[in-house]
Amino acid sequence: MKIFSPAKINLFLQVLGKRPDGYHDLMSLMCCIGLYDTVSLTFGVKNITVSCHHPGVPEDDKNLAFGAAHLFLKTLNKNEGVKIVIQKQIPVAAGLGGGSSNAAAVLLGLNRYYGYPFSTEELMSMGLSIGADVPFFIFQKPAIATGIGEKLEAYQNLKNLKILLVFPDFSVSTADVYKKLNLGLTKCEKKLKSFLLNKQRFDPRYHLCNDLEAVTASTYPVIKTVKEALLSHGALGALMTGSGPTIFGLFSDSNAALKASQALFRIHKWETHLADMITQNTGYQIQDTKH
Repeated sequence: MKIFSPAKINLFLQVLGKRPDGYHDLMSLMCCIGLYDTVSLTFGVKNITVSCHHPGVPEDDKNLAFGAAHLFLKTLNKNEGVKIVIQKQIPVAAGLGGGSSNAAAVLLGLNRYYGYPFSTEELMSMGLSIGADVPFFIFQKPAIATGIGEKLEAYQNLKNLKILLVFPDFSVSTADVYKKLNLGLTKCEKKLKSFLLNKQRFDPRYHLCNDLEAVTASTYPVIKTVKEALLSHGALGALMTGSGPTIFGLFSDSNAALKASQALFRIHKWETHLADMITQNTGYQIQDTKH
């Protein structure tokens, strides 16, 4: 079975406060985008194994996809294994949710293979114990996420803009970013007040905001440089996604996004990816393959 596993961006990410369990309460508008890893599952094996060509991806039980398979099979009371092969297109540790998306792909793929023993809600509950973003990927629609990211409300007022991702060539630890966050300096609450009160249509000129951006940018000033470059090459707005370091620019048409991508690569040699926002049901694409 082959599953195409999408990346996500946070169109806004407001940190509301720290919880007694050490996590943070958030409010975020999340949307999947058309940049995919490929997750292949082979059944009829004794053990769970994970392999991936990317050096930054663990191939043991630290991999979220491994954890997803283990939890699913244990919950189903199956003493079986699955061979998981991940082909990465989504940059690793980049704020794009690649690992969580792969875990969701495994849960969805196994659920299909075993004849849908679990409901979407049950899969989302399983996913939450693996990672805070996993329920969103199983939900498969743009959503306003609250709690630690597990409470999801479908959001339908998104215009399908073109995305240009810029990935500076380094990884960021989400845990470290949250440790350095000063809640007294967060700015999204003011910016998003009217949007949340009136349930407005999302507008990239006014509503892009990420409380984690200033933290990551204080260590890596290139974040600000990338944002300025995207805006100067025609982006309607630009923002760091998640805890970074990937920055995305939103464009009204593909041609403008492509020109910006070419210019940024030519001038800065930055890694760029063009993608669409997936504003309808993302429907993880699953293909049954035969050998």
